[in-house]
Amino acid sequence: MIQDIAPDRLENAYRTIKPNDGDSAAVFDADGKMLADVRDGEIRFPNGKQLSLAGAVYLFAAGGKRYFLPPDGTACACEGFAYKSMRELRDAGHGTALFAAFTAYHLWRWYADNRFCGRCGAKTAPHARERALQCAACGNVVYPRLNPAVIVGVIRGESLLITRYRTGYAHNALVAGFTEIGETLEETVRREVMEETGLRVKNIRYYKSQPWGMAQDILMGFYCDADGDGEVRADGTELKYAAFVERREIVLQPNSLSLTNEMMKRFRDGMPC
Repeated sequence: MIQDIAPDRLENAYRTIKPNDGDSAAVFDADGKMLADVRDGEIRFPNGKQLSLAGAVYLFAAGGKRYFLPPDGTACACEGFAYKSMRELRDAGHGTALFAAFTAYHLWRWYADNRFCGRCGAKTAPHARERALQCAACGNVVYPRLNPAVIVGVIRGESLLITRYRTGYAHNALVAGFTEIGETLEETVRREVMEETGLRVKNIRYYKSQPWGMAQDILMGFYCDADGDGEVRADGTELKYAAFVERREIVLQPNSLSLTNEMMKRFRDGMPC
């Protein structure tokens, strides 16, 4: 999955440090596209030698490289670099650099969306001691946004419930949805399966989680069993397809980045679910 970068690792502790020439810059335009040089499946980012990192905010370190977020309007005329969407980077890259791009986007989006206090409207500024933004006027503290969501593999005998979205991502997927206020993760599983496919489920069991910075999500995977042999009724708003597919017929996604793909592959290959 995208976060599986061993022996590299993500060091996301907040630090008040200044950048140097060798540090990487996470530069985004107003549409959330990231400045990168993509060649032969490898992603490179500009560094302190190629653009000014004055006033940049430290984000994290990954694979021995430190990443900083420069102020808005930072220019870079470096040859070979261009603004790429997260989807373009996802389709072109892999490894530590791609995970760094997703994580940098997650933080950039949060900083961009919280320039002003939601309580009083005054400007916010980075907190002195932790990863947070604080309003100088009223003291309100805002922490990075993280959206909890479930990915659900519904099993019936030797078949897995496969879905496809009506718009957006075009490949096979599983039932998925966000946890609502006052709801447990298990209740989210039951509700989302019912809403999207009209099925009841039982024997809900947790599998694994995944950070998905592209959407500011934390994804939590669950397997469960279909309760009975009711008919699948795909939600026509979100889904264009939903059906139980036998193990040997499951078509995986074009890359191994997502928790969804790993869960489909695990079932297809007959591993414990």
